[in-house]
Amino acid sequence: MQKYIRRSKKVKVKVRDVVMAMARLSDLIENFIKELMEEAGKHYVEIQRNELANVFNCAPSQINYVLETRFTIDRGYIIESKRGGGGYIKIYKTSISNNWINKIIENIGDNISESKARYYIDALLDHNIITSREAALMKAVVNDKILPFSQEDKNMLRALLLKAMLMEIARNK
Repeated sequence: MQKYIRRSKKVKVKVRDVVMAMARLSDLIENFIKELMEEAGKHYVEIQRNELANVFNCAPSQINYVLETRFTIDRGYIIESKRGGGGYIKIYKTSISNNWINKIIENIGDNISESKARYYIDALLDHNIITSREAALMKAVVNDKILPFSQEDKNMLRALLLKAMLMEIARNK
């Protein structure tokens, strides 16, 4: 049975469609901010939350969500904000070092989910530490479908594999 949201007496929208639209909006906002950074040719970009919300015709909380989930320290970003009338948000793209890679290895611990592994791989790709081809290969290795074990064993094996790949990247950086 599909869940629906009533928009009017005549129009029904599937909840899944609303969630997908929100995910696409988050992707659009993330890509827009990254393009701003690239076009500016700087390691940071300064934005105003309300102005960006107006550009995307969304609530400022949607901008907060993107900043909190897509521009994290784990992904190599630092966010600085100043609230108030002349408030701003600065998003810094940090330089990736072996210390950062070692911190990721520590964070992985003894097990990791496929989605979290993909998150770290995307961060390496975003910072040009690996190529898109290398990212695709790494994602293939950590994919749930190729690991024929229980979920707990998959997460443990995935952690070992990802840490081995990260140590190799750190050695060859």
